[in-house]
Amino acid sequence: MAKLSCTIVGGTGYTGGELLRILNAHPQAEVTQITSRTRMGEYAYSAHPNLRSTPAGNLQFTRPEDVGKSDMIFLCLPHGEAAVQIDRWAGLAGAIIDLSADFRLRNQELYARWYGGAHPAPQWLDKFVYGLPELTRQELKGARYASGVGCNATATNLALMPLVKAGLLDASKPIISDTKVGSSEAGAEVTDASHHPERSGAVRSYAPAGHRHAAEVEQMIATVSRTAATVPVHMSATSIEMVRGVLATVHCFTREPVQDKTLWKAFRDCYKSEPFVRIVKTSTGIFRAPEPKILAGSNFADVGFAISEDGRKVTLLCAIDNLMKGAAGSAVQCLNIMHGFDERAGLEFPGLHP
Repeated sequence: MAKLSCTIVGGTGYTGGELLRILNAHPQAEVTQITSRTRMGEYAYSAHPNLRSTPAGNLQFTRPEDVGKSDMIFLCLPHGEAAVQIDRWAGLAGAIIDLSADFRLRNQELYARWYGGAHPAPQWLDKFVYGLPELTRQELKGARYASGVGCNATATNLALMPLVKAGLLDASKPIISDTKVGSSEAGAEVTDASHHPERSGAVRSYAPAGHRHAAEVEQMIATVSRTAATVPVHMSATSIEMVRGVLATVHCFTREPVQDKTLWKAFRDCYKSEPFVRIVKTSTGIFRAPEPKILAGSNFADVGFAISEDGRKVTLLCAIDNLMKGAAGSAVQCLNIMHGFDERAGLEFPGLHP
Protein backbone atom coordinates (compact mmCIF):
# COMPACT_ATOMS: atom_id res chain seq x y z
CA MET A 1 0.00 0.00 0.00
CA ALA A 2 1.32 3.42 -0.95
CA LYS A 3 2.24 5.71 1.90
CA LEU A 4 0.34 8.93 2.60
CA SER A 5 2.15 11.69 0.71
CA CYS A 6 2.94 14.77 2.81
CA THR A 7 4.15 18.25 1.96
CA ILE A 8 5.85 20.56 4.47
CA VAL A 9 5.42 24.22 3.54
CA GLY A 10 8.06 26.27 5.32
CA GLY A 11 10.51 23.48 5.97
CA THR A 12 13.66 25.24 7.19
CA GLY A 13 12.43 26.07 10.69
CA TYR A 14 12.67 23.89 13.76
CA THR A 15 9.07 22.70 13.53
CA GLY A 16 9.48 21.75 9.87
CA GLY A 17 12.66 19.89 10.77
CA GLU A 18 10.91 17.93 13.51
CA LEU A 19 8.09 16.98 11.15
CA LEU A 20 10.69 15.78 8.66
CA ARG A 21 12.48 13.76 11.35
CA ILE A 22 9.30 12.09 12.62
CA LEU A 23 7.88 11.30 9.19
CA ASN A 24 11.21 9.91 8.01
CA ALA A 25 10.48 6.87 10.18
CA HIS A 26 6.68 6.84 9.89
CA PRO A 27 5.37 3.48 8.66
CA GLN A 28 2.42 4.90 6.72
CA ALA A 29 3.33 8.44 5.72
CA GLU A 30 6.26 10.12 4.00
CA VAL A 31 7.32 13.61 3.02
CA THR A 32 7.45 14.04 -0.75
CA GLN A 33 7.76 17.84 -0.96
CA ILE A 34 9.35 20.44 1.29
CA THR A 35 9.53 24.16 0.58
CA SER A 36 11.84 27.04 1.40
CA ARG A 37 12.26 30.55 0.03
CA THR A 38 15.89 30.78 1.18
CA ARG A 39 17.31 27.31 0.39
CA MET A 40 15.67 26.40 -2.91
CA GLY A 41 17.51 23.53 -4.60
CA GLU A 42 19.47 22.62 -1.47
CA TYR A 43 19.03 19.31 0.33
CA ALA A 44 16.93 19.29 3.47
CA TYR A 45 19.92 18.20 5.54
CA SER A 46 21.53 21.58 4.86
CA ALA A 47 18.99 23.05 7.31
CA HIS A 48 18.55 19.91 9.41
CA PRO A 49 21.98 18.24 9.61
CA ASN A 50 20.73 15.50 11.94
CA LEU A 51 18.93 14.07 8.88
CA ARG A 52 22.07 13.66 6.76
CA SER A 53 22.02 10.35 4.81
CA THR A 54 18.32 9.76 5.44
CA PRO A 55 15.56 9.74 2.79
CA ALA A 56 13.99 12.80 4.38
CA GLY A 57 17.29 14.65 4.56
CA ASN A 58 17.97 13.99 0.89
CA LEU A 59 14.80 15.77 -0.26
CA GLN A 60 15.43 19.07 -2.03
CA PHE A 61 13.75 22.30 -1.03
CA THR A 62 11.42 23.72 -3.67
CA ARG A 63 9.64 27.04 -4.04
CA PRO A 64 6.17 27.23 -2.46
CA GLU A 65 4.86 28.22 -5.88
CA ASP A 66 6.03 24.90 -7.33
CA VAL A 67 4.19 22.65 -4.87
CA GLY A 68 2.06 19.96 -6.46
CA LYS A 69 -0.77 17.94 -4.99
CA SER A 70 -0.33 15.62 -2.01
CA ASP A 71 -2.51 13.85 0.53
CA MET A 72 -1.54 16.05 3.48
CA ILE A 73 -0.02 19.51 3.77
CA PHE A 74 1.66 20.74 6.94
CA LEU A 75 1.80 24.54 7.01
CA CYS A 76 4.79 25.79 9.02
CA LEU A 77 4.46 29.44 8.08
CA PRO A 78 4.86 32.64 10.11
CA HIS A 79 1.77 33.82 11.94
CA GLY A 80 -0.79 35.32 9.58
CA GLU A 81 0.43 33.76 6.34
CA ALA A 82 -1.53 30.50 6.42
CA ALA A 83 -4.87 32.29 6.83
CA VAL A 84 -4.18 34.51 3.83
CA GLN A 85 -3.15 31.55 1.64
CA ILE A 86 -5.54 28.88 2.93
CA ASP A 87 -7.73 28.64 -0.19
CA ARG A 88 -4.72 27.84 -2.34
CA TRP A 89 -3.36 25.16 -0.03
CA ALA A 90 -6.79 23.58 0.40
CA GLY A 91 -6.88 23.07 -3.36
CA LEU A 92 -3.64 21.08 -3.28
CA ALA A 93 -4.34 18.53 -0.55
CA GLY A 94 -7.07 16.39 0.89
CA ALA A 95 -6.10 17.44 4.42
CA ILE A 96 -4.19 20.28 6.11
CA ILE A 97 -2.57 20.69 9.50
CA ASP A 98 -1.59 24.29 10.18
CA LEU A 99 1.08 24.69 12.84
CA SER A 100 0.73 28.47 13.20
CA ALA A 101 -1.75 30.26 15.46
CA ASP A 102 -4.05 31.19 12.58
CA PHE A 103 -6.81 28.65 13.21
CA ARG A 104 -6.46 27.80 16.91
CA LEU A 105 -9.29 30.00 18.16
CA ARG A 106 -12.84 29.33 17.03
CA ASN A 107 -14.12 32.81 17.91
CA GLN A 108 -13.06 35.60 15.55
CA GLU A 109 -13.63 38.28 18.21
CA LEU A 110 -11.23 36.45 20.52
CA TYR A 111 -8.76 36.18 17.66
CA ALA A 112 -8.93 39.93 17.06
CA ARG A 113 -8.43 40.61 20.76
CA TRP A 114 -5.38 38.37 21.20
CA TYR A 115 -3.74 38.76 17.79
CA GLY A 116 -4.33 42.43 17.17
CA GLY A 117 -6.55 42.44 14.10
CA ALA A 118 -9.42 40.86 12.20
CA HIS A 119 -8.95 37.28 11.02
CA PRO A 120 -8.10 37.17 7.27
CA ALA A 121 -10.33 34.13 6.65
CA PRO A 122 -13.03 33.91 9.35
CA GLN A 123 -15.10 31.52 7.23
CA TRP A 124 -12.41 28.89 7.80
CA LEU A 125 -12.34 28.99 11.60
CA ASP A 126 -15.16 26.49 12.10
CA LYS A 127 -13.57 24.08 9.61
CA PHE A 128 -10.45 23.52 11.72
CA VAL A 129 -10.37 21.15 14.69
CA TYR A 130 -8.11 22.26 17.53
CA GLY A 131 -5.18 19.87 17.28
CA LEU A 132 -4.80 18.63 20.86
CA PRO A 133 -5.82 14.95 20.70
CA GLU A 134 -6.40 14.65 24.45
CA LEU A 135 -9.12 17.28 24.05
CA THR A 136 -10.54 16.75 20.56
CA ARG A 137 -9.79 13.15 19.57
CA GLN A 138 -13.35 12.37 18.44
CA GLU A 139 -13.56 15.53 16.32
CA LEU A 140 -10.20 14.74 14.71
CA LYS A 141 -11.33 11.34 13.44
CA GLY A 142 -11.95 11.79 9.75
CA ALA A 143 -11.38 15.57 9.90
CA ARG A 144 -9.78 17.33 6.94
CA TYR A 145 -8.35 20.33 8.77
CA ALA A 146 -6.57 20.59 12.12
CA SER A 147 -4.91 23.54 13.77
CA GLY A 148 -1.62 23.55 15.56
CA VAL A 149 -1.40 24.09 19.31
CA GLY A 150 0.44 26.70 21.34
CA CYS A 151 3.24 24.97 23.20
CA ASN A 152 2.69 26.91 26.43
CA ALA A 153 -1.06 26.42 26.07
CA THR A 154 -0.55 22.67 25.61
CA ALA A 155 1.44 22.33 28.82
CA THR A 156 -1.11 24.42 30.71
CA ASN A 157 -4.10 22.60 29.21
CA LEU A 158 -2.75 19.15 30.00
CA ALA A 159 -1.99 20.22 33.58
CA LEU A 160 -5.46 21.67 34.10
CA MET A 161 -7.68 19.26 32.19
CA PRO A 162 -8.10 16.64 34.94
CA LEU A 163 -9.47 19.22 37.38
CA VAL A 164 -11.74 20.75 34.75
CA LYS A 165 -13.15 17.35 33.75
CA ALA A 166 -13.70 16.38 37.38
CA GLY A 167 -15.47 19.65 38.16
CA LEU A 168 -13.04 20.49 40.94
CA LEU A 169 -12.05 24.03 39.94
CA ASP A 170 -13.37 27.09 41.74
CA ALA A 171 -14.43 29.04 38.65
CA SER A 172 -14.62 32.29 40.62
CA LYS A 173 -10.88 32.28 41.28
CA PRO A 174 -8.17 33.08 38.70
CA ILE A 175 -5.88 30.47 37.20
CA ILE A 176 -2.24 31.47 36.95
CA SER A 177 0.14 29.61 34.66
CA ASP A 178 3.84 30.38 34.95
CA THR A 179 5.77 28.79 32.09
CA LYS A 180 9.53 28.33 31.84
CA VAL A 181 10.57 27.83 28.22
CA GLY A 182 13.59 26.92 26.12
CA SER A 183 15.24 29.04 23.45
CA SER A 184 13.82 27.02 20.54
CA GLU A 185 10.43 28.60 21.24
CA ALA A 186 11.79 31.71 19.54
CA GLY A 187 12.29 29.82 16.27
CA ALA A 188 15.23 29.44 13.95
CA GLU A 189 15.51 33.08 12.87
CA VAL A 190 18.41 34.96 14.46
CA THR A 191 17.51 37.98 16.61
CA ASP A 192 19.31 40.29 19.02
CA ALA A 193 17.76 38.36 21.89
CA SER A 194 19.08 35.02 20.59
CA HIS A 195 22.69 36.25 20.29
CA HIS A 196 24.69 33.90 22.54
CA PRO A 197 26.10 36.51 24.97
CA GLU A 198 22.57 37.85 25.46
CA ARG A 199 20.75 34.49 25.65
CA SER A 200 23.23 32.37 27.61
CA GLY A 201 22.45 32.19 31.31
CA ALA A 202 19.30 34.25 30.86
CA VAL A 203 16.22 34.06 33.05
CA ARG A 204 14.18 36.52 31.00
CA SER A 205 10.46 37.12 31.41
CA TYR A 206 9.49 38.04 27.88
CA ALA A 207 5.72 37.83 28.50
CA PRO A 208 5.16 38.61 32.18
CA ALA A 209 1.46 39.27 31.61
CA GLY A 210 -1.07 38.79 28.85
CA HIS A 211 0.47 35.82 27.04
CA ARG A 212 -1.81 35.10 24.06
CA HIS A 213 -1.78 31.33 24.66
CA ALA A 214 -4.12 32.03 27.59
CA ALA A 215 -6.91 32.24 25.01
CA GLU A 216 -6.42 28.56 24.14
CA VAL A 217 -6.63 27.62 27.81
CA GLU A 218 -9.88 29.56 28.24
CA GLN A 219 -11.19 27.83 25.13
CA MET A 220 -10.27 24.41 26.55
CA ILE A 221 -12.04 25.12 29.84
CA ALA A 222 -15.18 26.24 28.00
CA THR A 223 -15.07 23.15 25.78
CA VAL A 224 -14.65 20.65 28.62
CA SER A 225 -17.04 22.30 31.07
CA ARG A 226 -19.58 23.10 28.32
CA THR A 227 -20.18 26.58 29.62
CA ALA A 228 -20.00 30.02 28.09
CA ALA A 229 -18.71 31.47 31.36
CA THR A 230 -15.07 32.51 31.20
CA VAL A 231 -12.68 31.43 33.94
CA PRO A 232 -9.93 34.07 34.16
CA VAL A 233 -6.60 32.65 33.00
CA HIS A 234 -3.36 34.56 33.48
CA MET A 235 -0.20 33.29 31.83
CA SER A 236 3.42 34.39 31.91
CA ALA A 237 6.46 33.05 30.08
CA THR A 238 10.11 33.17 31.07
CA SER A 239 13.07 32.07 28.94
CA ILE A 240 15.63 29.99 30.79
CA GLU A 241 18.91 28.21 30.00
CA MET A 242 17.37 25.36 28.00
CA VAL A 243 17.03 24.68 24.27
CA ARG A 244 13.98 22.43 24.23
CA GLY A 245 11.16 22.27 26.68
CA VAL A 246 8.31 23.89 28.57
CA LEU A 247 7.52 23.51 32.24
CA ALA A 248 4.11 24.92 33.16
CA THR A 249 3.48 25.56 36.84
CA VAL A 250 -0.22 26.24 37.17
CA HIS A 251 -1.77 27.69 40.33
CA CYS A 252 -5.51 27.27 40.88
CA PHE A 253 -8.14 26.83 43.57
CA THR A 254 -10.70 24.11 44.19
CA ARG A 255 -14.37 24.47 45.15
CA GLU A 256 -13.82 22.37 48.26
CA PRO A 257 -10.71 21.12 50.08
CA VAL A 258 -9.14 18.17 48.27
CA GLN A 259 -6.71 15.43 49.22
CA ASP A 260 -4.02 13.64 47.23
CA LYS A 261 -6.33 10.70 46.55
CA THR A 262 -8.92 13.04 45.01
CA LEU A 263 -6.42 14.42 42.53
CA TRP A 264 -4.90 11.01 41.82
CA LYS A 265 -8.35 9.82 40.82
CA ALA A 266 -8.96 12.90 38.64
CA PHE A 267 -5.62 12.48 36.85
CA ARG A 268 -6.00 8.74 36.37
CA ASP A 269 -9.55 9.07 35.10
CA CYS A 270 -8.45 11.74 32.64
CA TYR A 271 -5.29 10.09 31.33
CA LYS A 272 -5.62 6.34 31.89
CA SER A 273 -6.10 5.69 28.15
CA GLU A 274 -3.82 8.43 26.81
CA PRO A 275 -0.74 7.05 25.04
CA PHE A 276 1.42 10.14 25.55
CA VAL A 277 0.51 11.52 28.98
CA ARG A 278 2.29 10.18 32.07
CA ILE A 279 1.58 11.04 35.70
CA VAL A 280 4.83 11.83 37.51
CA LYS A 281 4.55 12.22 41.28
CA THR A 282 6.96 10.27 43.46
CA SER A 283 8.63 10.80 46.82
CA THR A 284 12.12 9.55 45.92
CA GLY A 285 14.76 10.16 43.28
CA ILE A 286 15.67 13.38 41.48
CA PHE A 287 12.83 13.18 38.95
CA ARG A 288 10.00 13.42 41.47
CA ALA A 289 8.04 15.88 39.38
CA PRO A 290 7.71 16.59 35.64
CA GLU A 291 11.04 17.64 34.07
CA PRO A 292 11.41 18.82 30.44
CA LYS A 293 15.02 17.62 30.13
CA ILE A 294 14.13 13.93 29.83
CA LEU A 295 11.41 14.60 27.25
CA ALA A 296 13.71 16.02 24.56
CA GLY A 297 12.69 14.66 21.17
CA SER A 298 9.64 12.83 22.52
CA ASN A 299 5.90 13.36 22.20
CA PHE A 300 5.26 12.62 25.87
CA ALA A 301 3.77 15.04 28.38
CA ASP A 302 4.54 14.44 32.05
CA VAL A 303 2.01 15.84 34.53
CA GLY A 304 1.93 16.11 38.30
CA PHE A 305 0.46 18.06 41.20
CA ALA A 306 0.87 19.31 44.76
CA ILE A 307 -1.70 20.53 47.30
CA SER A 308 -1.52 23.24 49.95
CA GLU A 309 -2.02 22.36 53.61
CA ASP A 310 -5.63 23.58 53.63
CA GLY A 311 -6.42 21.56 50.50
CA ARG A 312 -7.87 24.52 48.59
CA LYS A 313 -4.91 25.67 46.53
CA VAL A 314 -3.47 23.24 43.98
CA THR A 315 -0.22 23.51 42.04
CA LEU A 316 -0.28 21.62 38.76
CA LEU A 317 2.78 20.76 36.69
CA CYS A 318 3.26 19.72 33.08
CA ALA A 319 6.51 19.25 31.16
CA ILE A 320 6.76 18.83 27.37
CA ASP A 321 9.20 19.27 24.51
CA ASN A 322 7.86 22.44 22.90
CA LEU A 323 8.88 21.30 19.41
CA MET A 324 7.23 17.90 19.83
CA LYS A 325 4.11 17.68 22.03
CA GLY A 326 3.91 21.46 21.69
CA ALA A 327 4.08 21.45 17.89
CA ALA A 328 5.27 18.77 15.43
CA GLY A 329 4.58 15.74 17.62
CA SER A 330 0.98 16.72 18.26
CA ALA A 331 0.61 17.47 14.55
CA VAL A 332 1.69 13.95 13.58
CA GLN A 333 -0.51 12.52 16.34
CA CYS A 334 -3.38 14.42 14.68
CA LEU A 335 -2.41 13.03 11.28
CA ASN A 336 -2.55 9.51 12.69
CA ILE A 337 -6.01 10.05 14.17
CA MET A 338 -7.37 11.84 11.10
CA HIS A 339 -6.35 8.95 8.84
CA GLY A 340 -7.11 6.04 11.15
CA PHE A 341 -3.49 5.05 11.73
CA ASP A 342 -2.10 3.77 15.02
CA GLU A 343 -1.97 6.93 17.11
CA ARG A 344 1.57 6.11 18.21
CA ALA A 345 2.93 5.69 14.67
CA GLY A 346 6.24 7.53 14.28
CA LEU A 347 6.04 8.90 17.83
CA GLU A 348 7.34 6.17 20.11
CA PHE A 349 10.77 7.71 20.83
CA PRO A 350 10.93 7.89 24.65
CA GLY A 351 13.28 10.87 25.13
CA LEU A 352 16.89 11.11 26.27
CA HIS A 353 18.61 10.61 29.60
CA PRO A 354 20.93 12.01 30.63
